[in-house]
Amino acid sequence: MRVYFWGTRGSLPASITAETVRDKIVRAIKAAGSRTFESDSDIEDFICDELPFTVGRTYGSNTPCVEIRNGEEYMICDAGTGLRDLGNHHMKLIEQGLQRRSGSVFNIFVSHFHWDHIQGFPFFTPAYIPGNKVRIYGFHRNLKSFFEKQQNQPYFPVPLASMSSDIQFIVLKPGKMYEISGYEISGIEQKHPGTSYGFRFQKDGRTVVYSTDAEHKTSYDSTAREENYPFLDFFREADLLIFDAQYDWNEAVLSKDDWGHSSYVAAVELAVKAKVKHLCLFHNEPTYSDERLDVLLEDTRNYLKIYNDHQPHPMKVDLAYDGYEIEV
Repeated sequence: MRVYFWGTRGSLPASITAETVRDKIVRAIKAAGSRTFESDSDIEDFICDELPFTVGRTYGSNTPCVEIRNGEEYMICDAGTGLRDLGNHHMKLIEQGLQRRSGSVFNIFVSHFHWDHIQGFPFFTPAYIPGNKVRIYGFHRNLKSFFEKQQNQPYFPVPLASMSSDIQFIVLKPGKMYEISGYEISGIEQKHPGTSYGFRFQKDGRTVVYSTDAEHKTSYDSTAREENYPFLDFFREADLLIFDAQYDWNEAVLSKDDWGHSSYVAAVELAVKAKVKHLCLFHNEPTYSDERLDVLLEDTRNYLKIYNDHQPHPMKVDLAYDGYEIEV
């Protein structure tokens, strides 16, 4: 099972300015110094292996969209702007003869309907192709109407009904286990304005949990620290936990309490208790630069050391970026 991140920012897309690109180029040239490169592969190795991540690459700009790969059908979490890139990638595979022109199945699991989680769907090219099947799953009762309203005038020129693929909306119930495309899937209600839901995917002995737009107050709410806190079972022994850690600790506690997002402190504390194998921080704050996100990841790893020093099997932690792929 592989997990691919097409969009990792939260709230709204985070544009990369010309000034930021220029700064990265200047820093890369300075780092190269007087050295010469014999081939393109030497340049690639220098960028990927020697330059700091914040110089050679970027955490990205797209809003949430995560693909779980293990089978013929697409399994997609959320439909932020990253969904557009996923669709474009699918179309390139068709051009290369690696994907059929129609008849593909896209299963999309929607956590909730804030713009950043659905705004990519009107630009999802495969949804316009006759013969394709798009199945949109969620726990909110008015699932279809939210997608329809997004594409009504005056917000978008093409109504949902004009998309030529076979689009169906399936409302799920929390607490119930579903079998979809070979996966066992369940959900949990999360604390977030308007209510969001997390998803747990199990297949072939592997478990991936997608839990974004959820606020956990482990630092000052005794409920979140109790052993019967329901998320501990939901996260239990996940091979990969994708967790909303949009804010640093100070922001989460002092200025953005009840905004519906969590900090890396909550992520680490809950993941360790649930015996998660790999924690991936997600829903990156759009105002944070690459450098600030690097600091957040470093702070997370330093905090995790407190726990890992006493664990027989230390947990791994990363911060998601657009284009990141994880083998589960």
